[in-house]
Amino acid sequence: MAYWAAGKRVLITGASSGLGAAMARQLAAQKAVVGLIARRPNRLAEVLTDCRPTSPNSAMWAGDLADTSAVDVLALQAWNVLCGIDVLINNAAIPKRRVVTELDPDEVEHVMRVNFFAPMRLTLALLPRMLARGTGMIVNVSSVGGRLGIIHETAYCASKFALCGWSEAMAVDLYGTGISVKLIEPGPVDTEIWDHPGSEEPLYQGPKVAADAVAAGIIAALGSNGFEHYVPDMKAVIDAKNADPDTFIAGVAAMAPIGEK
Repeated sequence: MAYWAAGKRVLITGASSGLGAAMARQLAAQKAVVGLIARRPNRLAEVLTDCRPTSPNSAMWAGDLADTSAVDVLALQAWNVLCGIDVLINNAAIPKRRVVTELDPDEVEHVMRVNFFAPMRLTLALLPRMLARGTGMIVNVSSVGGRLGIIHETAYCASKFALCGWSEAMAVDLYGTGISVKLIEPGPVDTEIWDHPGSEEPLYQGPKVAADAVAAGIIAALGSNGFEHYVPDMKAVIDAKNADPDTFIAGVAAMAPIGEK
């Protein structure tokens, strides 16, 4: 693995478990200085403890990204403590598995705050400083659910579609500025997102990829060229959906329990 991350200051959200924790540990092992943000201070402290032997200047901030009023403050605290940020990885996300007719608007807005508005606010808080310096990288971890509709994941897909559109247009606006934008589209990853309280049991029962393997793929993508990266590579599925959306919608709808059809 190329150690492109050595010496980089990397801020990661959702770093207390799953992909965020795996990326933090792997980047710290590559001698990056990692800044960790998540809601659960005890879990976050465990990840930080794992990172510090190879990255002693790493730090953490416990905070709820659904509280959008606190996001700007977190961003600037991290910038000051880390003496700048080279890479922002917007990874934190929550699901909301529920058929659309049973969704409450407040639930949808909560998902949007964590999955889209928090990345947006973190980016806009740090971007002026990156632009003034002339270098930086914004990494948005979306999902294949940001490119196709997942049954009973209307709120989640809305937030991830928004993150995809935001990332693509931002890459256009920042082209040639020295600030690079990366969009990551993970497939089914074996993390706690499948057991999220307040969500239905997932209908998907297929294979899941280990978080460590996906994290390694994301880190490799960050050191390579290109805007959009599927980890694992499920781009063929997206291409098939785009070629025939009607067949895709009918096929996915068929996954619904009999009583819903």
